Amino acid sequence: MRNSNQNDDASNCKKYGVPLYGAAWVPPAAASAIKSGSESAPAKEEAAEPEPAASSASNHHIVLTGGGGEGRSGIPNALLVSTFDFTSNSLSDQPVGKLGTGSDLPYRIAVHPGGEGLICSLPKSCRWFDWDATNSKDEHSLSLKSSEKVLEKLEDVGQQLALTFNNEGTLLAVGGEDGKLRVFKWPDMEITLDEASAHASVKDIDFSPDDNYLASVGSGPGRIWKVATATPIASLPKDNDEIFGFCRFSRSGDLNPVLYVTAMRSKGGSIVKWNTTSWKRISSTHIVRDPISAFNVSSDGKLLAVGTIQGDIWIISSASMRVQTVVRKAHLGLVTALAFSQDSRALVSASLDSSARVTLIKDKKKYGLNLWFILFIILVAVAVYYGKSNRVVSWEP
Repeated sequence: MRNSNQNDDASNCKKYGVPLYGAAWVPPAAASAIKSGSESAPAKEEAAEPEPAASSASNHHIVLTGGGGEGRSGIPNALLVSTFDFTSNSLSDQPVGKLGTGSDLPYRIAVHPGGEGLICSLPKSCRWFDWDATNSKDEHSLSLKSSEKVLEKLEDVGQQLALTFNNEGTLLAVGGEDGKLRVFKWPDMEITLDEASAHASVKDIDFSPDDNYLASVGSGPGRIWKVATATPIASLPKDNDEIFGFCRFSRSGDLNPVLYVTAMRSKGGSIVKWNTTSWKRISSTHIVRDPISAFNVSSDGKLLAVGTIQGDIWIISSASMRVQTVVRKAHLGLVTALAFSQDSRALVSASLDSSARVTLIKDKKKYGLNLWFILFIILVAVAVYYGKSNRVVSWEP
């Protein structure tokens, strides 16, 4: 297990002046979509439309949400876009894009997998935002802009605590603080599931990789919904004093995928694995002593990530359920959001301490080969030593 510290590399952790609640990587398709749109738009006589550049192999965009909420705290509410450079392992010092939301605190976000834009939950409703091109210091980048698209069926619905698209981007699921769970067809917003009391409060939701199922957790047991029929098909019971927090399906493409659910007990945070055929509990692995405040699964399905209220980040192998990396005090405040990059090379985390951090995923195969090489050298040295000792004994009269 590799231990790291907050100060390993200050360039990969930046403070952006507002408490952060949401974080996501911008799909590479977003830049392409903007470029196509700008090329098809009529040219302006007074100035040429800036042409955004797609993210390079080393430079990627990250969107963050946060703020001070209502009141006169002086802390604005905004959606931020930052860049991360893989080559230098550094976040941009300042956001390359910023869009204020007035007195409404932007909370959770779901980025459309096709790069169309993103949906963000506000205290009373959900709003759609489009990607936009920005031009700063002769460099093209991405930002966000308010959209003409109005999500009428998500107006005045109260705070939504969970938002997610399915893998194809054809369905949108939202879970509310009031316990209501809804699924809409995207983009026409035709409702396919409308459950008024899925939980007392919906904490988290996730579609299965094949889009056949939707998992939801909140107060009480977890629930599994059949997407095609919009009906509940299974209940995930709690064990003893467990409190479920987050849910994610495995992403490895295995024939037998599993569902991960985080659970808090008196001894700390655990990850529970469920069979997605029988919906029976497979195992429960204790991970941390502190409450889990954020959770996610890498796109390749090989890693799980846990964030705690103490600001620590734990990266776990999904195959062995062993801790691979621990970043102690990655943040000074609790971790509010975690998101792996699309290529699973990095993990972005956000915190109430106003900081965002990107943690690069170390190549464990490389370290494994090095370890075996070291062991081989040691064995060779031992063999040579004993070989010399035997020759010395044979020379004695």
